[in-house]
Amino acid sequence: MSAGMKPKADLTVGVTMVQALIHEQHGDLAHLPVSDAGEGWDNRLFRLGDGYAVRLPRRAASAALVEHEHRWLPQLSAALPLPIPAPHRVGRPGCGFPWAWSITSWFEGETALVAPPRDVDAMALALGTFVRAFHQPAPADAPRNPWRGVPLTARTDTLRDHLQRVGSLVDTHALWQLWERTVLTPTWSGAPIWIHGDLHPGNLLISEGRLSAVIDFGDLAAGDPATDLSIAWMVFPPAVRRTFLAAARGPFDPIDADTAMRARGWALALALSYLAHSRDDSVLAALGSRTLSAVLAEDDATGEGR
Repeated sequence: MSAGMKPKADLTVGVTMVQALIHEQHGDLAHLPVSDAGEGWDNRLFRLGDGYAVRLPRRAASAALVEHEHRWLPQLSAALPLPIPAPHRVGRPGCGFPWAWSITSWFEGETALVAPPRDVDAMALALGTFVRAFHQPAPADAPRNPWRGVPLTARTDTLRDHLQRVGSLVDTHALWQLWERTVLTPTWSGAPIWIHGDLHPGNLLISEGRLSAVIDFGDLAAGDPATDLSIAWMVFPPAVRRTFLAAARGPFDPIDADTAMRARGWALALALSYLAHSRDDSVLAALGSRTLSAVLAEDDATGEGR
């Protein structure tokens, strides 16, 4: 079998539609130029003038995620040490577009997938400090995500499918053995914690060599903070990984040995997902491969058996 592609868009959105939506609902911004800035799995992004971004779901499955951002990001952003795309304005369905959408700040920079930081230790400290501030107890009505923040056992069927898809691209035996160990780790026993849910280098912006913003909170949810900590294996070498985890440790997320092991399991699961959906994205494929190498190399470094 071979890797697949990212999900297809349910609706094609172009500059003309965005201009119509802005003219209809936010007329005071209608004089600003609109340009296409690309798309991810869930949303398409446009630049509006110099200072704004317009973000619209590209799939029906993503529409509810945007509404989560509308509700929660404005109140969460105030306590965070880095900018996040809390909406300045909320758009409603119209002009042939069926879902809610957002106008946020435009953040300069490139993602950490293509623009590594000038000082990786400084980035580890900055990101860890952000995670520590973000990982706070979530209220009872916070969104839940069936794919993120859940016990690792809930990912086993999906992981098995992804291993079959990527086949000889990976060391299937070693990865499965590691997965069997991670799912035996005790589950998160604390209160549900706010998690970003999709904290990977494609959602970290680098400007002038430094971490400048954290973006794309569509998978925002309450759950196990180990999900977010998986980025330690996606971005940092072992020594710097320890710096990040130490900076991220806080009163509601102690990051003990069990949490770190679950985070490693999440890194394995997410990396396989990236690789399994990367036929049209070589950068995502490279991220998946690097992360899988990192999670396996930790056993080599510690002398643990596989």
